[in-house]
Parts: sequence; structure tokens; C-alpha cells
Amino acid sequence: MKRKILYGFITLVFAALAIFLGVPQNHYIVKALRYQKPKIYHCDIFHNRTVEKGEAEPWLMAESYNTYNLKDEQLVNLTKTRTVAFLVAVDSAIIYESYWENHEKDTYSNSFSMAKSIVSLLVGCAIDDGFIESIDQPVSAFIPEFSEGEKSRITIRHLLTMSSGLSWDEAYSSLFSTTTQAYYGKFLRELVLDQTVINEPGKQFNYLSGDTQILALILTEATGKTVSEYMSEKIWSKIGAEHDAFWSLDREDGIEKAYCCFNSNARDFARIGRLILNRGQWNGVQVVSDEYLDITLKPTQYLSDKELNGVPTERYGHKWWFTSHRGHNVIYARGIMGQYIFIAPELNMVAVRLGHIRSNERVNGTPVDVFDYLDIAMDIVAKPHYSSMLLRMNVNAGYPDLVEPNFGQ
Repeated sequence: MKRKILYGFITLVFAALAIFLGVPQNHYIVKALRYQKPKIYHCDIFHNRTVEKGEAEPWLMAESYNTYNLKDEQLVNLTKTRTVAFLVAVDSAIIYESYWENHEKDTYSNSFSMAKSIVSLLVGCAIDDGFIESIDQPVSAFIPEFSEGEKSRITIRHLLTMSSGLSWDEAYSSLFSTTTQAYYGKFLRELVLDQTVINEPGKQFNYLSGDTQILALILTEATGKTVSEYMSEKIWSKIGAEHDAFWSLDREDGIEKAYCCFNSNARDFARIGRLILNRGQWNGVQVVSDEYLDITLKPTQYLSDKELNGVPTERYGHKWWFTSHRGHNVIYARGIMGQYIFIAPELNMVAVRLGHIRSNERVNGTPVDVFDYLDIAMDIVAKPHYSSMLLRMNVNAGYPDLVEPNFGQ
């Protein structure tokens, strides 16, 4: 009798589980259990949309390219976090690059949240093109679901600054969190629109990936193009990318997972940094307006920082991060596994680090590995014979004359 009861109970549990997993919105669970936490080479497990390149403009190589020898401590800092790519450039010339774990200069990997910084640039392009009036335009102008109640108060600025007050659950280790559903699921639009306002918009910086995803919906509604198409047209085809990029989708012919999942390589990621370094210009052509970047590349000090107990935020702007190191201001994009594009304008420097692990230790909200990588990059840039900027061309590419950088101390 007991055996029959136990058998019946087990049968009931499996039947309930089958019904639960049979609901389309729950299909993501099987994929999440199979692949576990997100990984940098996950491009192939998703459908992707191509971000087409234009005419390739290979990087210049500095005369002293790769003559810097990493110190033992620097190599330890890079390898303990399973770094796969580390690149340093001064303006249009690469001065150092190294790769590990069979990762090469052309190897694709996931940007993760560096994609958020890219989406911010696309918003600037849409404003430049007249598709969006301003960052203070309400979201409801593009998405009807935001026309009523507290949602009607949310503006594009709130989404750019992560101050929407929406109910997104930014949890990466929970199987049932909104973030896990977004990453592995097939109903991303429905997921982000099914949020409620739980805090007053425009008051608090609270990092929510859903805010960026809503911006992507706005971009598509405003431009009539997919995010990948608009990225190709406005940025990727104009900055000399050597490879097409791939933006992962929630399903076949679906929408881009715009808060993450822009797949490229270290050299082409560095071009985004160079675009920021040159205030939105590429070879004299204004790709993103200086007016937009003037607003974007500043911390939103008027917002309280939830993670830092309500102090005015000095570390975030319109989807770009900020810090300072060794007396130099640094703008950067970052992803959850320690994907970084660093820009140090005073040094005329761009650096890219890609890898598997990011430090859990933080100083004022900044992962401490940021400072390890900046130390290495700044040591490389400060090497005396780089300051001459003697270049050799490894390809027949027409770059403008370089300006002598300020290397600092």
C-alpha cells in the first residue's frame, strides 16, 4: 500500500513538472539547467542577427608593438581571472595585445553588458536622425503599454540612467529570476513589458537590464529597423570593423537581447572605445553627435546610488561607467564576466580586456580587477619609447596623422 502511495506521489510530481515545463514561457528552464550560468562563448547556442561591417580599416601597429613584457604580478592578475584577450591602443595604433586559452585576435566572444553602452550610442544616433525628439521624450510615445499609470511617467532618460523604478529582478544565480528568463527564454518583449513601477522614476540609480531592453524596443519602433540593422548602418559599418558582429536573439527572427550578447572580438570592440576617445568621430566623420556624448559621458550625480546606500552616483551615466586611476579619468563599458572597454582620454588610450571571471571584491561599487587592468594598460602606455608614436603600417589604410598623446606620470 505504501509503495503504491509513493509511486502515485512520484507520478503526480512528474506529471505536474511536465505540465509546468510544457508552458511555453517556462521552456527556458530546460535550457538554463543545461547550460547553467552564462558563458562568453554562448553565441552558438542562440539564434543571431548579423551586424554587417562596412569597409574594413585594420588597426595600425606601433613600431614597438608587443615589446612590453608583462611583469610576473601582472601576468598573475590576468590569468587568475582567466583573461582571454588584453589589448591596448593609443588612438589608432595598437601597442600591445595578448591572447590566452586558444582565444585569438579574430575569436568571437560575448560582450555581455558592454552591449548596454552600445545601445546608448544608438539612442544618440536616433536623436541625431530625428527619430527620437530628445532623451526626455516619454516611453509611451513609442510603446503603448507605457501610456497609463505610473509607467506613463517613465522617459528615455530614465531608461538610459537606470532610474526607471521598474520591477526587473537583476539576479544572475536564480533559475527563476527575470534575468535568467531573459537570457534563456523566447519571450523577451513580453517579459520586459510585464513589469510594474515599484519606485519613483528619476530618483535612484538601480542597475536593471530590462531598462536597456526597453530602449531597444524604442529604437526598433522609432527607426523601423532591427537593432542590428541600425547598429550596422550608423556605427559598425562606419568604424572600420574587420568582422561582422552577431547580436543574439531571443528566438529565431526574434528581437536582439540588447542588454547583453553583442558578439565580436577584442580588436573590433576596441573601435567602440576609439569612437568614444575621439568624441564620436571616426576619421573626421561625426558618427555620434558631440552634443549627445556631452550629456552621456558624465555621471548622473542627481541620482542616489542604491547599491552605495543612497549617495549621489559618481560611477554611472547614460549606460557608461566612470572611475579614476593614477590621476586619470576613465570611461568604460563593462560586462558581468569582466568584459571591459576602457577609455582614458588624458592618455589617448583605449584598452580591452575579455575573459571568464570578474572580481567579486568592490571599491565604491567598482570591481577591483578594473584597477589591475588599468595598472597594466597605463604601464604599457607609459613605456618611454611609445611616446614618439613612430608607426608602421601593416596594411594600406588611410588613417589621419596622429596627435602626440599626453602620457602623464
